[in-house]
Amino acid sequence: MAGGGVNRKISAASARAHTRRAKQNTSFKLPSGIFTKILLVLSVGILAWAYQAIQPPPPKTCGSPDGPPVTASRIKLRDGRYLAYKEHGVPRDAAKYKIVEAHGFDSCRHDAIAPSAEIIEKLGVYIVTFDRPGYGESDPNPKRTVKSMALDIEELADQLKLGSKFYVIGFSMGGQWIWSCLKYIPHRLAGATLVAPVVNYWWSGFPANLSEQAYQKQLPQDQWALRLSHYAPWLTYWWNTQKWFPGSSVIAHSGDNFNSEDKKLLPKIASRRKHSKALVRQQGEFESLHRDIIIGFGTWEFSPLDLDNPFPNNEGSAHLWHGDEDGLVPVTLQRYIAQQLPWIHYHELPGAGHLFAVADGMADTMVKALLVGEK
Repeated sequence: MAGGGVNRKISAASARAHTRRAKQNTSFKLPSGIFTKILLVLSVGILAWAYQAIQPPPPKTCGSPDGPPVTASRIKLRDGRYLAYKEHGVPRDAAKYKIVEAHGFDSCRHDAIAPSAEIIEKLGVYIVTFDRPGYGESDPNPKRTVKSMALDIEELADQLKLGSKFYVIGFSMGGQWIWSCLKYIPHRLAGATLVAPVVNYWWSGFPANLSEQAYQKQLPQDQWALRLSHYAPWLTYWWNTQKWFPGSSVIAHSGDNFNSEDKKLLPKIASRRKHSKALVRQQGEFESLHRDIIIGFGTWEFSPLDLDNPFPNNEGSAHLWHGDEDGLVPVTLQRYIAQQLPWIHYHELPGAGHLFAVADGMADTMVKALLVGEK
């Protein structure tokens, strides 16, 4: 054998095994616990994104460097906020009847339930409307409560020197401000009118089946919006601004809850609001629209169904007007409230929807019923 070398034969199977061992020895190994760390970082990132998503932007307060200009008459409240207002009717000092009026959802001081000039002059009516906090040119109130609603109205009346007693009117969401007045400042009221007032489905005193049936009549998207505002208010802004699911139909102005009579009135409302529409949300939607929903459908400190008669000696009167085809606020709940509060003068309007207050002659009818007892 040439050269005296050793001739070794390696089998194919042995060669493959050797190759596998070599690959195993040279493969990349992740440090211990790296997957846990990656998962933690991803979780923190997702939580940070979610936190940012549910945070509303700060309001653009009127008069601030990046906010709209101040054009309205305003008073400064005890807590430093400004409340914008607008006066209607006869001069304040010459008025026989003085009314403070709270506007509805997504509205402002220009959206008044104002009687005709004839009624104003004949009865001597003065009306002051105001931008509820966060709307129009009134400062937002992130500390708003149900009680603060009444206190804002009382302070407005006092700074304008309306006297020891005055009348209040509230439409739709503004009706909740009147319930607050009836609870917290009844001694200041000469009379009160609630016009299609929004009802909180979670007020105590409603039979469970009645409130549930009324709630189920709402559009599914509105059921979700209201449920979140009650149980998870911190999600209200996100829910009504995200694009994956439909938010509140009322915020979107879909009109799906309006009946035929409401739809006939929409052009009239649009005409009245063409110059003021841009003012309503100019400070941002969270402290106006979303705060309204959070407070209106949150947990109240009291239930209107438990209120005592604010006029035990008939020195004033309280009225509740509602359409029996209101698609936003079920009439069944208003009927039950009227049954529980026999001191309320309940006026149910056949065929009327939610917007009947702007129908021809309705403001005259409601104001006369409040001030002089005429229907």
